[in-house]
Amino acid sequence: MTAALTLDGLTAHYGTTKVLDDLSLDVEAGELVSLLGASGCGKTTTLRLIAGFLAPTAGRIALGGTDLTRLPAHKRNIGLVFQNYALFPHLSVRENVAFGLKQRGMGGAERRAKADEMLARVGLQDLAARLPGELSGGQRQRVALARALVIEPPLLMFDEPLSNLDAKLRVDMRVEIRQLQRQNGTTSVFVTHDQEEAFSISDRVAIMDAGRIRQLDTPEVLYQRPANAFVARFVGFENLIPLRVAARDGAAVTAEGAGGATVTLDQDVLGPIPDRFVLATRPDGLRIAEDGIPATLGLRTYLGRSYQYRAETPAGAYVASGPLSAPRDMGDRVHLAPWAEQCCILPDEAAA
Repeated sequence: MTAALTLDGLTAHYGTTKVLDDLSLDVEAGELVSLLGASGCGKTTTLRLIAGFLAPTAGRIALGGTDLTRLPAHKRNIGLVFQNYALFPHLSVRENVAFGLKQRGMGGAERRAKADEMLARVGLQDLAARLPGELSGGQRQRVALARALVIEPPLLMFDEPLSNLDAKLRVDMRVEIRQLQRQNGTTSVFVTHDQEEAFSISDRVAIMDAGRIRQLDTPEVLYQRPANAFVARFVGFENLIPLRVAARDGAAVTAEGAGGATVTLDQDVLGPIPDRFVLATRPDGLRIAEDGIPATLGLRTYLGRSYQYRAETPAGAYVASGPLSAPRDMGDRVHLAPWAEQCCILPDEAAA
């Protein structure tokens, strides 16, 4: 499938500070890709480059085979949905939705009909005559979405569109955005710092850091099989345990760590295990057991489904879990064993 949007080697600076570093990305037709990361990672800069609000230092932007790199923003025909809605307060809901159609020279009767059709699709047909100030936050976000969709853009971009809404409304709106995007088949780029939001709404997610994409994949792959330590920590693998293989017996691998810690791992579950690697586990993936990594328990936290413990080991401090039926005390000496379903194997970057 040919990419609808192509970013090729984008580099960008604010003054002398590099904020994007040779970033490349292909978004397929009809696909929704999220740019996810902490503040300052480069995700909003990427959006502004695509929209034409900023010019790259180097690289190329193409949409549907057309080079946009030096094209002015108003000629790019991109739909934008902003965090602050960006509605005209003196125009009615219908007039706000129809604004882009008017700018494109569409006649009054036709643009009213198209605006009303789009308002019906977002459930606001009964509020067409109201002003934005008479609407709730969720209703205003629907107006902004309708205004972006009504021009039938080849690309729709969202800049933290749900961050001003309360928690329940954010969940409702992300479902509506996803449904409308799929119905229209509009190629979309969604910028957010919220992992749950990105994973729930996207076909693929690009996790960004320091102006680069650290991993681009489906939410399922990112959550279960991160490619590196940065992404692993980002998606909740709090424990990164350096190990080396001591023995192999078919799919069974015995590995050793600092201080003589020994664990047995199954390659049929975890995949191929190199001679030196990092075992990444979520807190639920490191459990109190009869053998494994020797540890001294620290602070215990009640989580409802289990207890979570801070644990000191010869290899460092980790977070582990234990059953509610057998609470342990601070200072208890135990062993910690990995639970494969909450673990993954990472390359040992220090040994590379």
